[in-house]
Parts: sequence; C-alpha cells; structure tokens
Amino acid sequence: MVIHITGAPCSWGVDDPQHPDNLPWKKVLQEAGEAGYKAIELGPYGYMPIHIEQVSAELEKNGLSIVAGTIFDDLVDEQNSGKVLKQTEDICSIITRLPPLPFEEGQRARAPYLTIMDWGHRERDYAAGHSDRAPRLRSSEWNQMMSHIRSICEVAAKWGVRPVIHPHAGGYIEFADEIDRVAQDIPYETAGLCLDTGHLQYSGMDPVEWLRKYADRLDYIHFKDINEAVYGKVMNEHISFFDGCAKGAMCPLGTGMIDYSAIYRLLTEELRYSGYITIEQERDPKNAETSLRDVKESLDYLKSIGF
Repeated sequence: MVIHITGAPCSWGVDDPQHPDNLPWKKVLQEAGEAGYKAIELGPYGYMPIHIEQVSAELEKNGLSIVAGTIFDDLVDEQNSGKVLKQTEDICSIITRLPPLPFEEGQRARAPYLTIMDWGHRERDYAAGHSDRAPRLRSSEWNQMMSHIRSICEVAAKWGVRPVIHPHAGGYIEFADEIDRVAQDIPYETAGLCLDTGHLQYSGMDPVEWLRKYADRLDYIHFKDINEAVYGKVMNEHISFFDGCAKGAMCPLGTGMIDYSAIYRLLTEELRYSGYITIEQERDPKNAETSLRDVKESLDYLKSIGF
C-alpha cells in the first residue's frame, strides 16, 4: 500500500483560467516543486498550454509529473457538449504523452486521470452547501448530463485515460442524493469517483462516511480543509462558492474542521487505499502570495500524521 500526495493549481487560486490575477503557470510549477510535490494536476482547461514540449520542459525542470487533467464546465447544456468533448481530446492528447506515474500494488486505476466536474450554473453556485434550497435538475436535464458524461468517458477511454467523476460544491453533482444518483447511472466500468473531503464537508456530508461508502469506486481522492468560523459565516450569506473561498473558507490541512487522523486510519487500516491524493486549497488568486507556505504546511501536516 503506497499513497502519493500531489498538488493542484487551485491551491494558487487558479480555477478560472482567464482570471487576470492568476499567477503564470510556470511560477505555479516552480512553487509546487519547491513545496515538495512530485506531481500536480494540469489545472482548468486553458491555463497551461496544450503544447507537449513546452509543458514537458517545465515539468522536468521542477521535478514534476501530471496526475490529472480537468473538465470543469457546464455538463448540462446540450450546446456546450461539443466544446467539452474538444477539451477532453486536447487534455488527453497531452497527459498521455507525458512520462507515466508509478502504478502501485492495490491501486484501482492508473494515473493520470481525467476529473469530470459540472460547473457554470448561477442558481446552484449561490446555493453551494445548502441542499435544502438548491434546485435539482428535471429528469430530462439529468439524463442529458449523464449522456454528456458518458460521451466524455468514451473519448477518455479511447486515449486510455481513466475518467473520474468529482462531485463539486456549486455544481449539479454536489449533494448526497446526486452522488448516489450518478453512481447508479454511470457504472464503474465507465468511470470511477474522485471524492473530495472538503466538498463533502462543505455540502453537509461526513468525509469518512462517504469515502467508506464508495470505497469500491474510489479511484482518486482530493483533500481540503475548511475554516469552521469562516464557513459558518459564509453559510449565512447569499454568496457564490468561490467568493466564499476568497473569504478564507478553505485553509491548510490540519488547521480546519476535518478530522484527518480519522481519514488516515480509514484509508490505511480499513480501505487499504493505494494511489494518489491531491491537496487543494481554493482561494482568490489575489491571495496567491501565501500559496507556497500553505501547500507546504498541508504536505508537512499529512506527513506528520503518517501519510
């Protein structure tokens, strides 16, 4: 059983690839290497160039590999489907030509992965974390989203990339009923799950319970922590998910409300999880000057409890 801890550009505030305050991608790779990471996610489509020689050179310079690419877009709208499939082709075309990461005994699926997240709906973004007031899709809309996800998975499979569905606060796959429904509608043969401890907690679910519940579909994991005081304030405001993150809802691992010692015991003693876990700490890119300090603090904390 071997667990590798990796990183993601969102810890530097990179969620919108067009945000004017994003750090240059080369700077993010430099700091990820300085923090001690050996792998990082590609980030949102359009942030790093889809240029194999350019990206390969920077990864090699900083001792990094790519653990996953990301689809983070509207998966409901039929008119958006073609754009998302083009993103899938481009992402898979680059991550499959990079040096492969180790495949450990007991690991469920080989990296790099393609994380699939629904995003881009104001009515859900402003209901993030509030299952009781978040509108749900009509059956026809849900089925359309499932069809789009299956199409993404078909493209990824063609490239030999394992797709993993990532429930995300503020999207249409967020809450307990939606995670259960997507697990029922998309078989494991088609896609695994990437559960995120922070999104689970943010959206009213116990991370230990839900990691255990879907252990047989858990190909990849994201770790976050939540500042309980800020979270409590954000939950009492009409606020978008990332605006809440900009206020400091996410914090370095070990400083928030999630019990990572319990998660460590679950993953190592009960589930015998092998493979990759990515640390994330969403923030406003204007606050990226503390990213290196925070990601190193999170990595050091995980090492201190046994990871």
